[in-house]
Amino acid sequence: MTDRPITVLFMPESAYGPTNQCIGIGKVLLDRGHRVVFAAEASWKGKLEPMGFVEDLVDLAPPAEADDTGEQDAGQFWKDFIRDTAPEFRRPTVEQLSTFMAPTWQALIDGAVYCEPQLKSIIERVRPDVIVEDNVVCFPALVTADAPFVRIVSCNPLEVNSPDVPPAYSGLPTDDRSEWESFRAEYDRTHRTMWEAYNAWVLEQGAPALPDLEFIHASDAANLYVFPQEADYTDRRPLTGSWHRMDSSVRETDGDYAIPEAVRVRPEGSALIYLSLGSLGGADVDLMRRLIDVLGRTPHRYIVSMGPQAAELVLADNMVGSEFLPQTKVIPQVDLVITHGGNNTTTESLHFGKPMILLPLFWDQYDNAQRMDELGFGVRLATYAFTDEEMVAALDRILSDKDLCARLEEMGAEIRDRDGLRRGADVIESVGRAHAEGA
Repeated sequence: MTDRPITVLFMPESAYGPTNQCIGIGKVLLDRGHRVVFAAEASWKGKLEPMGFVEDLVDLAPPAEADDTGEQDAGQFWKDFIRDTAPEFRRPTVEQLSTFMAPTWQALIDGAVYCEPQLKSIIERVRPDVIVEDNVVCFPALVTADAPFVRIVSCNPLEVNSPDVPPAYSGLPTDDRSEWESFRAEYDRTHRTMWEAYNAWVLEQGAPALPDLEFIHASDAANLYVFPQEADYTDRRPLTGSWHRMDSSVRETDGDYAIPEAVRVRPEGSALIYLSLGSLGGADVDLMRRLIDVLGRTPHRYIVSMGPQAAELVLADNMVGSEFLPQTKVIPQVDLVITHGGNNTTTESLHFGKPMILLPLFWDQYDNAQRMDELGFGVRLATYAFTDEEMVAALDRILSDKDLCARLEEMGAEIRDRDGLRRGADVIESVGRAHAEGA
């Protein structure tokens, strides 16, 4: 093979998690001299080019109104959707199947249908050597292109189904199967008709049929997923040779973060804790205010990722924060992470060897929260029903467990040594080079 540069086309889901995931890998490929193009959602305009990427963006719906500067907030499509459906997060996961999960899948499907002609045009312009999709629905244009595609699963790997692991999105325990089948039956009932219609449309576009009740194909070339070996499910659900685990995928594009003196200097016995419910969960102002109130009465110090409703929040005296924080530079400096259980934050916490308290809201966050709890890497709390006493007890339990903290620190070093970010870039580069050589 020659070492000529290849062209890589990334098509991430609009939300921050998948897009940041692709940014991390994309930057490695960019630094190797390759051309990296993002067919991201249009609200990312102007955010990717400064990093060296080419922007060739898509709309997933008729363009939303811009702000006074003429720009949309990055990921605004999903911020708006989550804001409108947030009351459903208070329901058990099995009830969310009809009230949140199915409408979310339909919104994703609508976006895929709407942007299909745009993607075809982008592929014709860009002429990629490899296409990388970090999404949960099929975009037929990516599957039917001349170039091979690589799928990234940046959610909890239960998304790769098997009868011997809990159903995805359920948050059910691994060692108790008593509710697995009833959850799967309800998923079938609430999703079957929608899946049949989408599968028919995918076939009409010339793409292969979708696997039963799944909304995306696995790639014949290569599939990547992000989850540490120490937390994986492969003892129960072995994966074929096309699947490659990235134990972590910590982007290197975040700026440095100096801990402010207000929380750097703290009383003896108090810890420094990072609180983030993600860009979408942070929009729940009432939940954020509750956490600020409860945590503000503890002796610890906090760095708070305040999220898109930052202007509506007033931090307690033992806290500092802002709307956006360079998370990958904050986590290494704290003692504990309080998180919604998004896959990026969960795997980044393990990458840096930090224990967690998890407050899941939607999608795979329940699966991550359950997995961390059952493995002893964190404590899962009921997001809207936890008591003050339960939160304080979880803090005390984790921070006093020196053996756990030492074990996680050692595990984090091993995860970092495996360098998942470059492993993912290697796989993508290999698939792209093979295609370029055969073209």
